[in-house]
Amino acid sequence: MLRSTRRLGRSGIEVSALGMGCWAIGGPWAEGSIPLGWGAVDDEESVRAVRRALDLGVTFFDTADTYGAGHGERILGRALAGRRHEAVVATKWGYTFDEQARQATGKDASPTYLRRAVHDSLRRLDTDWIDLYQLHLADLPVARGQDLIGTLEELVAGGLIRAYGWSTDRPDRAAAFGRDAPHAAAVQHNLSVLRDAPDMLAVCARYDLAGINRGPLGMGLLTGKYGPGSTLPRDDIRGWTSGWLEWFRGGRPAPEWLRRVGAARAALTADGRTLAQGALGWLWARSDRTVPIPGCRTVAQVEENAAALAWGPLEPDHFVEVERQLAALRAAALRAVDRPYWPSPMQPVAVS
Repeated sequence: MLRSTRRLGRSGIEVSALGMGCWAIGGPWAEGSIPLGWGAVDDEESVRAVRRALDLGVTFFDTADTYGAGHGERILGRALAGRRHEAVVATKWGYTFDEQARQATGKDASPTYLRRAVHDSLRRLDTDWIDLYQLHLADLPVARGQDLIGTLEELVAGGLIRAYGWSTDRPDRAAAFGRDAPHAAAVQHNLSVLRDAPDMLAVCARYDLAGINRGPLGMGLLTGKYGPGSTLPRDDIRGWTSGWLEWFRGGRPAPEWLRRVGAARAALTADGRTLAQGALGWLWARSDRTVPIPGCRTVAQVEENAAALAWGPLEPDHFVEVERQLAALRAAALRAVDRPYWPSPMQPVAVS
């Protein structure tokens, strides 16, 4: 049976076992001509989706200042107006952007920028505090990340943030915060039934961190909506070939990942769940530290994902069958072409 809430690492903050990822509701933004959003979005539907999530017991919302070049934070803040105390809000910093042009402009890992970024996020979110503030620069050298801990602790002491973490798929980065940062509470990392992350889960267990699961539905592959003939539009980030975007290539689902979906489908849906609900159930069965954050931009998507809470973790025999079906495919997918590259390389990190 799934507890409807769980602790966000060692912070003591209670969150729903399921979160809502808010990348998509940021709407369009780009790096030059390359889209970084998920295409056009209806802001009114986004607001309804966030509020519906709250109604259904989803209290954890994950965004980033760069989503929509600030627009995503504004929409989330608007949706939570009058209900802020019902929600746990996580956002990220580290990428720079031009709000007016909706353009990504680079990176900045300096303490000076950190102090500026947190105040900008508070303003856009229309809130007095951020519950979880996450370093968005996945590959920042460990020493550079450690240099930010003192500033983050000052922000905690000042009441601007409650806890912080690192969004990274590198265990050494996660361990550095887990070991050295007093108010580190979580690591956001890639985890789904398509791609396990045992090393990251081990770090979470060792340092009492929550594992916030980025990509729990494989950017849509685990919704069952996409097949070999599917094509994504050019204004959708999945419609472009990118070195870090593993699930899609050239706007089409990657065949090796579709094979995994096909192999796991029967076991994930054996008890009547939808494919997406089964994929979320696999995560809860995998670890009691997981907090999946499937992206949503419609009320219908929120309702389907939230219904997974009633199903809870996959039954043990179904979990074992998924693992059996995927064992060979996982072993074969250790080629470099299948490894995640997140985030997209932009410009050199500022050193000031």
